[in-house]
Amino acid sequence: MFKKIALLGLVALAFSCAEEKNGFAINASFNDASNGKAVKLLKVEGQKQEVIDSTTITDGKAVFEGSVDSPDIYFIQIDQVRGAVPVIIENETMTVDINSDSIFNARVQGGKENKVFNTYQEYMVGLQKQNQALSTEFRTAQQSQDTALVAEIQARYMSMVDDNLAYDLDFMKKNNDAVVSVLILERHLANQKVSFEEKQSIYDNFTDDIKNTRVGKTIAESLAAQSATAVGSVVKDFSAPNPEGKTIALSDVKGKVTIIDFWAAWCGPCRKENPNLVKVYNKYNEKGLEILGVSLDGTPRQKDAKAEWIAAIEKDGLAWHQVSNLDYFNDPIAKQFNIQAIPATYILDAEGRIIASGLRGQALEDKIGQLLN
Repeated sequence: MFKKIALLGLVALAFSCAEEKNGFAINASFNDASNGKAVKLLKVEGQKQEVIDSTTITDGKAVFEGSVDSPDIYFIQIDQVRGAVPVIIENETMTVDINSDSIFNARVQGGKENKVFNTYQEYMVGLQKQNQALSTEFRTAQQSQDTALVAEIQARYMSMVDDNLAYDLDFMKKNNDAVVSVLILERHLANQKVSFEEKQSIYDNFTDDIKNTRVGKTIAESLAAQSATAVGSVVKDFSAPNPEGKTIALSDVKGKVTIIDFWAAWCGPCRKENPNLVKVYNKYNEKGLEILGVSLDGTPRQKDAKAEWIAAIEKDGLAWHQVSNLDYFNDPIAKQFNIQAIPATYILDAEGRIIASGLRGQALEDKIGQLLN
């Protein structure tokens, strides 16, 4: 239950209008145990890592130099030391003290951006301590089979998560000119507790400099994709092959109400939800409900994706239309809907306008009943 609430380990540098800089310099100090070890400055994007600069720690010192087009997050990594120190680099001079025995406690000094980060980090350190304490209490309550205490601790945990989200939203609104804010928003892009409208409003409030960072541009692209599938949007028609190889379009199967269901044979939660979809379909199909299943089978881990897809349809009794390009999350329909995780559902009206999304279980059945009864 208790997922570790990780610190947003972003070490920030300062924006400065007082003096034009041609590049950055990071003056790093290390404890004696680090002497002689290689140390790298890395840029990480997805699974790709790029070494920006590297050197050897000598007399407890190392210097990284270079230049960046806009502020972004990088990482300082010591050879044979677990973890890395995140640094938001811009073309400024900064200092950082790193103890290889406690690398996560490293601090960057200098500049406005770092001050903003430190404020956020102080809050997150406190939150992490609360989470660790609750985790200990939870394990003890489970071992003693104290169900009342377990429920009470779960409630406190959820309250803490809600408080953290509220803090993040307020922080981003108040610090609209800080790189750390755009990085926090990127972390919340897939958070369904934050509405699309709220995400868009926070992004719109960022300064132009922040919007023009790499992360700012990435968020803009993601929000554009999300806007196409926000409640009230009309879904652009799409098509894909069914299990027999025939091309089926959304426009071919739309009913009074249509559920677009993104799932896959390999997806445990999807298969667990399928009986509920079968129940809803059997109950409301004659009243005008249609379902179009879009399978994201095709992961490299599957020996025969199509065979597994067809077998899952038959085993789960899915009597509605099914389509798939068998291309995993690279499926163009998944990209059209900006699908990051499954199961994912969208409910459309007769005109193809999105009425609701993300509903499962009883909530899904209740919504369909509301629309068709």
